[in-house]
Amino acid sequence: MLHIFIDADACPVKPEVYRVASRFGLDVTLVANARMRIPNEPWIALEVVANGLDAADDWIVEHVQPHDIVVTADIPLASRCLKKDARVIGTTGKPFTEDNIGQSVAIRDLLSELREVGEVTGGPPPLKKRDRSRFLQQLDEVIQSIRRQNPSNSV
Repeated sequence: MLHIFIDADACPVKPEVYRVASRFGLDVTLVANARMRIPNEPWIALEVVANGLDAADDWIVEHVQPHDIVVTADIPLASRCLKKDARVIGTTGKPFTEDNIGQSVAIRDLLSELREVGEVTGGPPPLKKRDRSRFLQQLDEVIQSIRRQNPSNSV
């Protein structure tokens, strides 16, 4: 059964995932380093992992199956999940694919170097309505695409 995993600690689109998952009848697992409030629904689970570096990422990679969906802004996690044949969507609605993950890693590394030398300060811009809309559309499209390609993932 198709499953959605959320890299939840700093994910700004959890309500959007809940809305889409409810419509399609999908299970959602949030993975985080700390407890958080989640809706009281039987199809939503929270997995609290140790506070170690990449503990949430490691848990997701260990449990994700081919054709599951992972929601994350973490590019290394996205790359690891793609290697397990999962579909990955960034929190702004940008899909991570085998075709664009290399470029995403390179840009991440460049920005990291620029931050280290003080050329770039701050993090990503706040999420806009347009980003949320793009995320909803992309999540919907990915779910429908997976179901078309794999009828066994239909409810």
